[in-house]
Amino acid sequence: MENKVTREIFPRDARKSYGLVELMKGSTPIVKKEPEDTVYTWPNLIMIELICALLITAGLIILVQFVHAPLRSLADPSTTPNPMRAPWYFLGLQELLVYFDPWYAGVVLPGMIIVGLMTFPYVDTNPKGVGYYTFSERKFAIFNYSFGFALWWVTIVIGTYLRGLDWQWYWPWSDHLVHMNPALVTLVPLHIVFVNLLHVSKDVGKALCDVLFFAYFAVGMAIPYFFMRKFYDSLGGARYFVFMLFFLSMMGVALKIVLRLLFNIKYIVVTPWINV
Repeated sequence: MENKVTREIFPRDARKSYGLVELMKGSTPIVKKEPEDTVYTWPNLIMIELICALLITAGLIILVQFVHAPLRSLADPSTTPNPMRAPWYFLGLQELLVYFDPWYAGVVLPGMIIVGLMTFPYVDTNPKGVGYYTFSERKFAIFNYSFGFALWWVTIVIGTYLRGLDWQWYWPWSDHLVHMNPALVTLVPLHIVFVNLLHVSKDVGKALCDVLFFAYFAVGMAIPYFFMRKFYDSLGGARYFVFMLFFLSMMGVALKIVLRLLFNIKYIVVTPWINV
């Protein structure tokens, strides 16, 4: 049924075979959209997707005429290729083994990625962006996902183009057939740096590293709580803790990669059970 107010807001369109039956109050995924502004999925969306698929297929057909991907020789169980690279979609994981213990890089970090992707839809309480794209209203959420996605691709690119014999760092202009001198790169744990700079014992250096590690998470948790209280209140205590734990862990991985590549820091925390 229609009333006078409905007819004034949404006037009938003689070109369409349907009309507005009833105006209901409430929220839907489609916001700020009047019935006259909507279009059908077919053919408007499907035709665009079909054209894009055809263009990508044609581009791939043209590309393979110039860039080939030949198969290598049969595998020889007595000879291991150097470097031994995983498939490209696992190269990011293989590259993480350079910066962390195998157990941490191969089990903990991938597990956190999977659990985080499953957890975030329940942690996120912002309804904006459900059913439509909006960058202005979801800047931090989009940045958070884009940063993690880009970080994973950076590790893949490093493993593909910047790793050579013995998984050493090779610049694109370096000769990838010549072995690098391992003596040129000396990796040291962070507590050894403290020992040399502050002239303290190794135990004190390890204690300082432990304090620095926990301070990173403590300060990271506290900053939004005190200076972005609206963000904290919107999530609540439990959701805020879970989100910040994953966020700080992701940023910590990026920080560890930078420390390893620029300052040759092998580990930040050294324990009998795990090294980070």
